[in-house]
Amino acid sequence: MGTPRSLLRRGALPAAGAALVLLGVTACSGGGSDSGDGPQTVTLWVASPTEAFSSALVDAYNKTHKNQVKVTGIPDDGFLQKIGTAAGARSLPDIVVSDVVYLPNYTSKGVFLDLTSRIKALPFASSVAPAHVQAGTWEGKQYAVPHKLASSVLFYNKDLFKKAGLDPEKPPADFEELLADAKKIRALGPDTYGYDFGGNCGGCTAYTMMPFMWAGGADVLADQGKTANFGNDTVKQVFGLYKQLWDAGVMPANAQTQDGSTWANNFVSGHVGMMAQGSAIVGDLQKQTGFDWGVTRIMSPDGSGTSTFVGGDAAAISATSEHADAAWDFLSWTLQDKQQVDIVAKNGDLPVRTDLAGNPNTAKDPRTKFIMDGVAGGKTPFALPFGQAFNDPTGPWIAMVRGAVFGANPDDAIAKGQQAIQKALDNAQQ
Repeated sequence: MGTPRSLLRRGALPAAGAALVLLGVTACSGGGSDSGDGPQTVTLWVASPTEAFSSALVDAYNKTHKNQVKVTGIPDDGFLQKIGTAAGARSLPDIVVSDVVYLPNYTSKGVFLDLTSRIKALPFASSVAPAHVQAGTWEGKQYAVPHKLASSVLFYNKDLFKKAGLDPEKPPADFEELLADAKKIRALGPDTYGYDFGGNCGGCTAYTMMPFMWAGGADVLADQGKTANFGNDTVKQVFGLYKQLWDAGVMPANAQTQDGSTWANNFVSGHVGMMAQGSAIVGDLQKQTGFDWGVTRIMSPDGSGTSTFVGGDAAAISATSEHADAAWDFLSWTLQDKQQVDIVAKNGDLPVRTDLAGNPNTAKDPRTKFIMDGVAGGKTPFALPFGQAFNDPTGPWIAMVRGAVFGANPDDAIAKGQQAIQKALDNAQQ
């Protein structure tokens, strides 16, 4: 994820969903058998933005194991269609690395192999990113493990805080402070802005606005994703904050049209004071030397709670795999201490195990350690039609966001969004 890539995925295509229905395998399928004693080749598909990350693990594994893993990168905008078509044709690879938000769509249709007993047998099972494990659980069975982790926090520019007369060691703790700080930073000059967001990107806004809602106690997708709860006061306060920021002119004009392709640029270039964003931009921030930056939790309106969206990618074994044991050997290997510390964390990514939060590669930058410490209490939204309802650029979530933030009648936009999202959830249950 250069800019948080899990946010940028477009919605699941109707054809992909239809193809999944055709799969017709049961979730308790044995996944085929590993035949023979010779080396086996395990196939793995991953969306192209995560290919380099996956390949680093695969290359290390292939150098030390008889079995070999072959990675195929799929263009991001065609990934969902590719998986759906392959599932319908029973020609999926052994391992599928998927955006974690799409797991319920797959697990509910029997696309993946039941990994419950294998996951529970891991000596560190209780420390494997709980939000990812929950997202990959269907009817009590676990089907996926975390592969690449991302977590949303509030980033802020300490240099701009100083220039605005703010304490660079005291980021905002509630909505009132966030709005006031943003206005002071905006007053620094015409090219300096207090806040920014991807206002025309469904995934970006879900990734960064839902944590504000969760922090305030709003369970916006309840009952295992069957019930939408966007009509409550907390959600209205979150949208209200963003509308105030927009109406006050503290955001750059392109926030309204930002589709996610460059939504971190204004902050990383030093022109924005604050931005809720994903941990994926940490690498870019660490490389730049133009300004000092900090992180804080995404907070509730009154500051009494905090939360984070635990995004990224999860890995699963296809239910039709003929190399399930070999595939699990690779996946379980990736979760071990050495790989998580010496490959994942050393590269600047977050380890997928909470018990490794204090590893030296993560802890050497207190800001990265701070982000990692929040993963244990974070959430991953659970909804069968997450692609269509939330990531789709024409879906009901982004229509609600845009109406509530940029429109003249926020309450009407929220009411219509609640109704449309609930309809999408209901349709997915049929």
